Amino acid sequence: MVKVIASSVRKGNVLDVNGKLYVVLTAQNFHPGKGTPVTQVDMRRISDGVKVSERYRTTEQVERAFVEDREHTFLYEDGEGFHFMNPETYDQLVMSTEDIGDLKAYLQEGMAVMLSIHEGLAIAIDLPRHVTLEIVETEPVVKGQTASSSYKPAVLSNGVRTLVPPHIQAGTRVVIATEDGSYVERAKD
Repeated sequence: MVKVIASSVRKGNVLDVNGKLYVVLTAQNFHPGKGTPVTQVDMRRISDGVKVSERYRTTEQVERAFVEDREHTFLYEDGEGFHFMNPETYDQLVMSTEDIGDLKAYLQEGMAVMLSIHEGLAIAIDLPRHVTLEIVETEPVVKGQTASSSYKPAVLSNGVRTLVPPHIQAGTRVVIATEDGSYVERAKD
């Protein structure tokens, strides 16, 4: 275990709270005008999936569990879960749908991801920052819209809805941020 200050906790970190392991879902630092700055941490207990919310003073010490981050390749999904392979040893690990969460929409066959492994079990996943997807449905361009600030709704090839600039048409490949599903740029391929 490693003690770190609460303000350094990030999404995907694994914390040891009272002997139980939790994966951090969100971590936000709040600095009120008066009073002590705090860090709000939303996390999920790895053993049973229970979600908890904790507040720490930003200088308070929390225990980060020793977790090995190793690159794996996403193979496929089936009834058992999501299958990943270590490209060096060819060992395979399975993660449940609950562990993957909303990120499953961005997983693509052959994608290299970082898995956090604790005692031989994959407990958290970190996707690449951006993925390239195709727009399958969007509204037509409306004349008079200014391109600088207006965005229109679109549906991506993975079924996720996002907002894109007015000049983007159906069939266009775009780069999407995996963290929040937002449009980054038109794909350069």
